[in-house]
Amino acid sequence: MEYTLEVIPLPVSDLDRSRDFYRDKLGFHVDIDQEVMPGMRIVQLTPPGSGCSIALGDTVWDTMDGPTPAPGSYQGLQLCVTDIKAAHAELTERGLEVSEPVQYSPDDGATFMYFKDPDGNGWAIQEYRRRATEPLHELLAEQRRQREG
Repeated sequence: MEYTLEVIPLPVSDLDRSRDFYRDKLGFHVDIDQEVMPGMRIVQLTPPGSGCSIALGDTVWDTMDGPTPAPGSYQGLQLCVTDIKAAHAELTERGLEVSEPVQYSPDDGATFMYFKDPDGNGWAIQEYRRRATEPLHELLAEQRRQREG
């Protein structure tokens, strides 16, 4: 049995404001924006090129056991890009307040920039140049083929 991580619920306080932020500032595609059951509206957005989406919902937590996370309480969410300078230029042109890229070492995967959404959920963007020629989904498929023989 394979399990794929495809949706991460994200706590926000205003669905429209958050939808507009992720769509307009980050270029995420709006996959769903509808009431999926009485009283529960879900806005699901996917970053360009990603196999994982975020789901914004103010009542989605009512369907799950455990505490309801506060809007802005998620930190360390991460996006990956193959060219952080190009991503920085695109995002600042869209009006996103994003930090300048910081290179922690010359190694691939060691350059990051950071931003927060309107509620304060914290994101990192990591440059991983290797993904330009070795997309993760292709590497995982190859590993699966090798395991299955």
